[in-house]
Amino acid sequence: MKTVYRLPLLLVMLASLSACGDSEETEIRAWMEAERKEIKVVTPKLSEPKVYVPFSYEGKSSIDPFDPAKLLVVLARLKAESSNGLKPDMERRREALEAFPMDSLKMVGTIEKNKVVYALIQADKTVYQVKAGGYVGQNFGKITSIDDDAINIKEIVQDAAGDWVEREAKLELQETKK
Repeated sequence: MKTVYRLPLLLVMLASLSACGDSEETEIRAWMEAERKEIKVVTPKLSEPKVYVPFSYEGKSSIDPFDPAKLLVVLARLKAESSNGLKPDMERRREALEAFPMDSLKMVGTIEKNKVVYALIQADKTVYQVKAGGYVGQNFGKITSIDDDAINIKEIVQDAAGDWVEREAKLELQETKK
């Protein structure tokens, strides 16, 4: 008997709930319409765009600041003003070890032949013999002296102003790992 009473009760509850849903929806729609009527949309006016005034370049007769010829003139003047007179010999024939940067060269030993001391320098997998007065590295490095544990080198490089300056470098004997 209890199931007989439950079914009609359930149907009555469902009907009442569906009626509630319709009334709430109509209330919400009415509220939205009322709000739309009350709200006034205000859009600010945009300012007028600036008037474009074409510019005519009057410096056509003067030197173009981006002209490479102007740069060459300035560099030539700086070179003429350079007082130290130091510069590498660009005309001399390059030696084999000048193709390698200094940090890729390794001193692996020294030998003496006919009272002349030679340093042994390894570049890649090849060992070269060099003596004082020879050239190494890519910065016009000239070997000034060879000791048992180091090679003293004088390089000629350009500074920030473009002047040639000398700097000391040293290539030290590399210990072999056993």
